[in-house]
Amino acid sequence: MEISPGNVSPLASSATIQQMDHSHERSHHGNSLVNILSRWSHQHSDDEQKVLALNVLLLGNRQSGRSSVGNALIGGHEFQTGACISGVSVTTEYRVLSRNFPRYFRRQGAESDLMLRVIDTPPLPPCPQTVHELCPEGVHVLVLVARTDLPHENIHLEQCVESLFGPDWRHHALLILTHADHLKKAGLRPSGYLTEATDWLGTLASKVVGGVSFLDSSCDWPSISGRLLRDRLLRLSARNHHRALNVRTDVSL
Repeated sequence: MEISPGNVSPLASSATIQQMDHSHERSHHGNSLVNILSRWSHQHSDDEQKVLALNVLLLGNRQSGRSSVGNALIGGHEFQTGACISGVSVTTEYRVLSRNFPRYFRRQGAESDLMLRVIDTPPLPPCPQTVHELCPEGVHVLVLVARTDLPHENIHLEQCVESLFGPDWRHHALLILTHADHLKKAGLRPSGYLTEATDWLGTLASKVVGGVSFLDSSCDWPSISGRLLRDRLLRLSARNHHRALNVRTDVSL
């Protein structure tokens, strides 16, 4: 039977070992001690593995809705949002926020926490050195954000992402199109919009392995769509075996 640190304190474990020393031979005591410590260490290792930490990078042009998407992912309103003034983006510097979601999913038969580390960025293009400093271990998921009503604002998005991460970026990316309420007003369905979208947007949507999500900005969609976005993000990362993309710092954007 394994000894669980949650049920047996280190002090109690020590007392148990001392009792075994008095009732068994030295060689058997040595073997038992090794077994107990091995099992205790294995249990601690299992506990540490029950937290999956993912780096999530938000990329898009000004007023695309990056910060709002970040708020949806972390389940709060910490990222500053609002209308830009005189064409100046609300987000002018990099900001990193983390949020832990206890017992969010099951992994290898055990409940696991999901720790999201969300990096909000200024408008394109991103700075490779800064992204590398913020994510030295790499980026697990790329969240590309664009507006449905401003389809010409992010024409260089794919080029920036590929320069930053190389050709494998598409396997770690999902596309979020905000302000989808404009489609309803125009009488368009999401599938029809992508068919009629500009070349760069249609091509981008076909390349991202994580798929496309449409978000209605006329309602409180961060609180409504947060769980759906996190689930999609988690499935995409699992598809990549939670491997991270390395940032290419030898390029200038």
